[in-house]
Amino acid sequence: MAALSIHHFRRAKQDGQPLVALTAADYAIAQILDQAGIDLILVGDSLAMTSLGYTSTLPLTLEEMLHHAQAVRRGAQRAFLVADLPFMTYQVHKEQALLSAGRLMKEAGVNGVKLEGGYPDMVETVAFLVQRGIPVLGHIGLTPQAKHQLGGYRQQGKTSPEAERLRQEALNLEQAGAFALVLEHMPTQLAAQISEQVGIPTLGIGAGPDCDGQILVTHDLLGLSERIPPFAKAYTNLRQVILEAVQAFALDVQKKAFPPG
Repeated sequence: MAALSIHHFRRAKQDGQPLVALTAADYAIAQILDQAGIDLILVGDSLAMTSLGYTSTLPLTLEEMLHHAQAVRRGAQRAFLVADLPFMTYQVHKEQALLSAGRLMKEAGVNGVKLEGGYPDMVETVAFLVQRGIPVLGHIGLTPQAKHQLGGYRQQGKTSPEAERLRQEALNLEQAGAFALVLEHMPTQLAAQISEQVGIPTLGIGAGPDCDGQILVTHDLLGLSERIPPFAKAYTNLRQVILEAVQAFALDVQKKAFPPG
């Protein structure tokens, strides 16, 4: 099948076709997601925790992101591929963001980048990148890179002033040229209102069923995470399946029953 382009996302919203997005950090998972027909694969900075063992997304470097994005690109041929810009690789100034995004596009072959935040300086950065030909996926609500400023992984937009700020951020990011928005961990009604107000698609994660699509960390979907967020769903328990398979192999080796035959 032909690779998806940026136009696919606005058409999907216009047609009322829900979008499906998942994360990947390696070649094998990227291949499987692509074969399943996922619309967007995100090389998310969540890989800092799921693949590299950090306690948050903050330590992830651009070099580490490049390494994983290159592997995912080799496995994904159809899906639209987006990579997160790691913490402090885009917040200093617009030119820094351009250099970081440019490296991900040139060296890893991603189709676009994701930036967190909808405050005025970040809106300017999004516009700066879009004007230079770099597709940008916006991200508002709970922004994990700002967890210390937010006081932890808490739901955002619960008060009227917070909700109004997030609605305005969504409109501003659309005006800046973002092709879609991630709405993370906010009240269902607020996410529905934002999805109705903006002309670009929204991808919810912990934001209720009324967004234009959903995005999830694949480790949570597969039951590989040690702790699954309350808004996620494990569709299988690969952590247990893998544990049992490894234990069975170890037992065969210890009984000298391996290799078979």
